Amino acid sequence: MVDPVDMRRGIDGLSVLVEQALQRSPCAGSAFVFCNRAGNRIKVLLWDGTGVWLCQRRLHRGRFVWQHSGEGGIVLTQPQWEWLIAGVDWHRLGLQSCVRKYS
Repeated sequence: MVDPVDMRRGIDGLSVLVEQALQRSPCAGSAFVFCNRAGNRIKVLLWDGTGVWLCQRRLHRGRFVWQHSGEGGIVLTQPQWEWLIAGVDWHRLGLQSCVRKYS
């Protein structure tokens, strides 16, 4: 995970973060998710094979449950992803053992 990001960053700025902070290619087929400091907005950077998608989600109440900086990236299951974007604490849902970390 990277530190909270400025939500004014676009595709190019977030791609640089993926390359520099995570040492990954933004075109590798993974989705890369970034959160703001307040924890109420996320941006998703995704390569679909022909172009890059940049999507944003904002919670009107609450915060996204987020890993701490410096723990590397994580891989989420489909249900964990759905809970994350809904603002649910996916750590408390009994699936913590399904989370794989990479560095």
